[in-house]
Amino acid sequence: MLASKGRSFHWARRLLGKIHSERATRLYRLCRYIDDLGDEENSVVVSRQKLLEARRAFHLESSDNEVLNDGLSLLKECRIDKSIVLDLIAGVGSDTQLVRIEDQDALLRYCYQVAGTVGLMMSKALDTHDEAAYPFAIDLGIAMQITNICRDIKVDALANRRYIPADLVQGLEPVALIDPNEQQKKMIQGAVANLLDCAEKYYASGERGLSYLPLEARLSILVAARVYREIGRELKNQNYEYWHRRIVVSTPRKIIVTLQALASSLSRFNFWRPPKRHDAHLHRALLSQSPS
Repeated sequence: MLASKGRSFHWARRLLGKIHSERATRLYRLCRYIDDLGDEENSVVVSRQKLLEARRAFHLESSDNEVLNDGLSLLKECRIDKSIVLDLIAGVGSDTQLVRIEDQDALLRYCYQVAGTVGLMMSKALDTHDEAAYPFAIDLGIAMQITNICRDIKVDALANRRYIPADLVQGLEPVALIDPNEQQKKMIQGAVANLLDCAEKYYASGERGLSYLPLEARLSILVAARVYREIGRELKNQNYEYWHRRIVVSTPRKIIVTLQALASSLSRFNFWRPPKRHDAHLHRALLSQSPS
């Protein structure tokens, strides 16, 4: 599953020790299972029912489902609060409704639910239990989700979903994002550029917090982040024209990005010493409305 659906993490996993690698894989399996409930069911009714069953399992801390049961064990092992998983389930559940993101604040709240939560859980799975680290872990998850959204605009539009904020594209409906006309293209390209610039701020914050992680985990997450970040940079090089093809980072490019990441880590102050504070402005949108 990790090799086919989580290529960036599968690549970076090589730098983790056995225990952390196993935990990261288990966590990925749990999060992917929950995400697939919202994306891959043929019936929305069935999808919602299975998400409800997943929510109930974490409330009751018991399940007959193999993946959920293992997830419950992982939460106990890593001291992960179940409320974080419940936020993830709520975010995935919103995908079964009509998806029309209104503004950037709403987008950031969604990104927290479906990816910031994953960053938060991952930090705990990697034995980081300093609360000062958690805002940075959330930021890295948000950054990667924004990148994901920009890459998959066409795929999501084909599923009648629009995650690009309405105020950036004048409320275009998803069908217009599949094969936009010339006038729409310029507006959409500007919107994608705006979102990727936003993602850069969250990547920068997320990387500043990597020093809270154990060294081997620090390197692995840095590589995963840089490889995923490369998707956005490839999209920029393609003039933000996502409608031609889905961006994939090639293996040779992954090798180059990995070597650059490892080399740059040696001279980066924040890679070795935790930052004094987190930029609270980055979480203003998350505080304006409860994620759940």
